[in-house]
Amino acid sequence: MSEVMDVGEIKCSSGYGKPPWIFKGSALYQLHLVKAETARACIPKEFRLVEAFGYTLGGFFLASYDDSPAGVFDELVVIAGLAWNPPTSCAWAAKVLVNSNEACDHGRKEVGLPSQIARFSKQSITAMTAQPKNKDIGILNAIGMGATFNSPRDHMNVQVTEWDDLDTKDTCNINLTTVVPALNEKWMGPAVKISLPSYSGHTEHNPNLLKYSCQIECRVRAVKPAVVSGPSPILYHDRVHYSDQRRCNTMDSTAKEHIDNGKNLIMSVMLSKPILALEFNCLKMQVEAPTVVSPSSRSS
Repeated sequence: MSEVMDVGEIKCSSGYGKPPWIFKGSALYQLHLVKAETARACIPKEFRLVEAFGYTLGGFFLASYDDSPAGVFDELVVIAGLAWNPPTSCAWAAKVLVNSNEACDHGRKEVGLPSQIARFSKQSITAMTAQPKNKDIGILNAIGMGATFNSPRDHMNVQVTEWDDLDTKDTCNINLTTVVPALNEKWMGPAVKISLPSYSGHTEHNPNLLKYSCQIECRVRAVKPAVVSGPSPILYHDRVHYSDQRRCNTMDSTAKEHIDNGKNLIMSVMLSKPILALEFNCLKMQVEAPTVVSPSSRSS
């Protein structure tokens, strides 16, 4: 079994200024059951996976920040799973997509995240008002309770498209459809404080293994999980074929296979079974400076 030891805080020199870094906005935190074999392919072998019955806990964190060191931007963090950090655990981000160059650069160099630039397209879908189908629903409407049982909900469709540095063509297209709260829904849930510890690093921009923590204050409530979909098989095949033609003179087959495998793993995590979705409103997230951790082996 491997044990990971903290060996000290790293110095941060980005335009973000001195940590902790503060982010304010709203977010959707959705937890999925991810196959252990999928998570192991994303998480460094130095860490022991938290798993039960062949699954670990992963998912994604979709945030919209209106105040941050990088200004206004959107972020999608794909969480492959949990790694042991006795007596608790830490999340591992397999991919981070942002629409801010400054946020991407900071995530890569200072926090050791696999950050990439992406385009976030948002479209509001207004639901059609349904008519009462029976006498009972009509009576409920008359006394002001029908909306609880028979009210269609507006939805927000968020399309996240990663951009490839080599050919500026989208290489990862993720669609998320979330429920938009009704205008008369004033209750945003209780105020809570949450600590989300995470591991990161092992990237070309930051080869160290790192550990950092996000301290969150927000109003939280459970919501219907977002529906996640990827690109259609035909479009995906055409995109990969085109991309391969553009790359053939600059990248060997092994490197291309590694990239394609990584995309498949990300989609496997996103398309895994959702078990809980939490909506964070009035979000204030404080991110501490990461510390370098050093793996040391010992007998289990």
